[in-house]
Amino acid sequence: MRKMVEITGMLVLAAGLLVTGCGSASDNSASAKAAVEEIAYAEEAGITDTAAGGAAADMGSNPEMKALDQESDWGGAAAVERKLIRNVSLEVETETFDELLLAVKERTAQNGGYIEDSYTYNGSSYYGDHRKSADLTIRIPSGRLDEFLSSVSEVSNVISRNENVTDVTLQYVDMESRKKALDSEHERLLELLAKAESVEDIISIESRLSEVRYQMESMESQLRALENQVSYSTVTLHINEVTKLTPVKEQNVGERIVSGFLGSLSNIGNGLVGFGIGFMINVPYLVFGAAVLLILYAAAKIISGKIKKRQEKRADTQTDKDSETNKDSETEKKKE
Repeated sequence: MRKMVEITGMLVLAAGLLVTGCGSASDNSASAKAAVEEIAYAEEAGITDTAAGGAAADMGSNPEMKALDQESDWGGAAAVERKLIRNVSLEVETETFDELLLAVKERTAQNGGYIEDSYTYNGSSYYGDHRKSADLTIRIPSGRLDEFLSSVSEVSNVISRNENVTDVTLQYVDMESRKKALDSEHERLLELLAKAESVEDIISIESRLSEVRYQMESMESQLRALENQVSYSTVTLHINEVTKLTPVKEQNVGERIVSGFLGSLSNIGNGLVGFGIGFMINVPYLVFGAAVLLILYAAAKIISGKIKKRQEKRADTQTDKDSETNKDSETEKKKE
């Protein structure tokens, strides 16, 4: 790999000498075109560090590249500052929700951070307890993260904490080295463009310049995003309002029994209160339902009475017809 780097660098240097040393326009055109092709080839081969003509020598003295070469032995890259991304997830509870929310915002500002995203539920409900909650995504300078977490734990009851640390040092060093290589290539292309004499050379060099500039902007954007994640840690904070704080220390058997018994009584009380509130809220529906049932019952009773009268009337009529039939029969028998 290093031999290829040195050969490519020598080819680029030779192309530059041809551009400056030859007198004819045709020779200059061929040299400039060859130089651009060598730079493009180096880029495609993943050795853009040599595209600046002499960058191969820089690779040997570049501490970042040495750190990458010694990836298997991290001790050799001790001089490179570690780039760590810290993400912390906290779940806390409080008996004074509004005061805690205000305290968190104040401590965020005091530590130089900001709230990136927030959701707050005010606990408004017809049923049960009015318990508030909030979900906050907070960005805190990495150097002040521990101080911020300590201040939050002082004003709230921490239920759970989860922390994740990602080491992106090698990724950062690699991206930074590639950016330096692109910068060198950009400078070399500008030199070639200043010496180009034919339209064909100018078009070829400018085309490559556009590609390099696009890659430089993309690399700078990625570096800024990575630097932001390293400089500012992310804290995901979930806040719950409770009537009684959850014990954070381990309890003995007696304390657990007492705590569980009191919790059960509290749940029963809250259930009865919720039932009473729900019953009072639904009284209009109950009255309306009872009225509908009474109306339906009365209507059914009236209809049933009418049906019964019709049946009785039909029975009386049938009885009269049977009586007349019997009389006619008796009359005919007497005549006989």
